[in-house]
Amino acid sequence: MRPREVADPRPSDTSIISDRPADRPPAPAVAGRFPSGLRSADAEEDDGLAPTEAIVLPIESAPRATAPRPFTLSFSTGEVVEVTGSGLLGRRPITQPGETVDQLVVVSDPARSVSKTHLEFGLEGGELWICDRYSGNGTVAHPLGGVARHCEAGRRYRVTRGTRVEIGDQWFDVS
Repeated sequence: MRPREVADPRPSDTSIISDRPADRPPAPAVAGRFPSGLRSADAEEDDGLAPTEAIVLPIESAPRATAPRPFTLSFSTGEVVEVTGSGLLGRRPITQPGETVDQLVVVSDPARSVSKTHLEFGLEGGELWICDRYSGNGTVAHPLGGVARHCEAGRRYRVTRGTRVEIGDQWFDVS
């Protein structure tokens, strides 16, 4: 099965690569019977009432949304970083002119196997992605229980919790 590509709305040469199946349409909000006083918009009986366009449930019945768990990057060097938005990662990461990010993550690497600005990361739809920034030693993602994938420079790759990402001689785990 070929990975699905999702267009990136930013003006750049990146796209998100994912091996997961296409998103399924959402399940109906209410199955079966409607709360008293409400009826389906396609109800056939004529009770003299106008069909309902939408169903409004009391707040007590609505499912409670939970805040997504933040992503954490745990490095081979011992540092731990919580992802708060977009960012750059490397020995001495710097932004390009006109580029803004939320985080600059410095990786200690005396052997200099990690590039100055090795990779870019960010959140989209509650998921974490990474993008190799044309680093010298590349980026390899090892998903938990999956096959290692060499990340092509300039392309975004969705990474899940449990993935180990190799950057030069260093690595970080996503949790």
